[in-house]
Amino acid sequence: MSVESAKWIWQNKDWPDFKYDHSKIEKLEDAYLYNAGVIGGLYEFLNLTSKKETICDLFSKEAFLTSKIEGETLDRDSVRSSIVKNIQKDATLDPYLKENKIASVIVEAAESFAAPLSHKTLCKWYETLVRGRKDLINLTGYREHKEAMQIVSGMDHKPKVHYEAPPSSVVPKEMESFVQWFNSSEKILTPIVRAGIAHLWFALIHPFEDCNGRIARILAEKALAQHLEYSPVISLSVAIQKNRKGYYDALEKSDENLDITEWLEYFAKAVADSQNYVINAVSFTIKKAKFYDRRKNLMNERQLKVVDTILKNGTFEFKGGLSAKNYISITKASRATATRDLRDMVSKGILIQSGELRHTRYYLNDDV
Repeated sequence: MSVESAKWIWQNKDWPDFKYDHSKIEKLEDAYLYNAGVIGGLYEFLNLTSKKETICDLFSKEAFLTSKIEGETLDRDSVRSSIVKNIQKDATLDPYLKENKIASVIVEAAESFAAPLSHKTLCKWYETLVRGRKDLINLTGYREHKEAMQIVSGMDHKPKVHYEAPPSSVVPKEMESFVQWFNSSEKILTPIVRAGIAHLWFALIHPFEDCNGRIARILAEKALAQHLEYSPVISLSVAIQKNRKGYYDALEKSDENLDITEWLEYFAKAVADSQNYVINAVSFTIKKAKFYDRRKNLMNERQLKVVDTILKNGTFEFKGGLSAKNYISITKASRATATRDLRDMVSKGILIQSGELRHTRYYLNDDV
């Protein structure tokens, strides 16, 4: 289909009057509310230190993956450091560090979730994300270039246009309608519908030269937080990154038709997957805290270092099972010391032994 003959969704006379069959997502809406309650309940089991650690981990995951979805790979340790420093309002942060740019936007958006949306806020997020870029025309506001904003794939001589956004000349008007709708729809629409429409509508306008996907996902999470009246940290990008093709397919199917039922079904399932990830992450933190409470004082420095290494990966399992060789590699202990330490941990119920001789493997006892 050529660009000239295409009728994009924003060219429809009823734009942006989205249609959807709510009965198709009612059960998913119910599941969202139930899971939100589960997550809120789990957080109550965390002490202040564990709660802060969990939130930093979830923010870091979101920052890393929302960038990866757009093809930008960040340094994981640098992302987490930036998240922590932004939460602590550290004045030494480098504003041009790419890890800090996404980290600062995610933290700021979560902390101000209850505030009404404004053009100033959106442009501030964009300005932060593209700070220092040399390949863009406008680094502070909505796009102004006369060329069509297109999503294209294929060879340069034979490109395939997947979508063409409204021309730059109408973006201010389109965004005014969007911002007004966002601020007036909080008490009218159900949370999944509102968040799903917010993400899709913003993405279809494509108001900035870049970073539209990242900001669309942040807006969806802001909408969900406003309904719950607290920031749930749902890590939407975790589910999207697992199936990027499904994400882009769902968006593409919604660029011509005002009936967005299929998109909302996809979005609701992605939210559910994200919530399940958070439930597992918080449950792991609770389990880890109980493990340390009961067994930390039973271990020497070497043993504790091995346990820390295993649990740092968010699981009680060492990939392939912990061997004496692994223990030596982590602790730099002699074979005799490693053997003695491992036997001690088995006798105290910290490790469970499986196999014999060179096939011997050890697993953390997670029965806490």
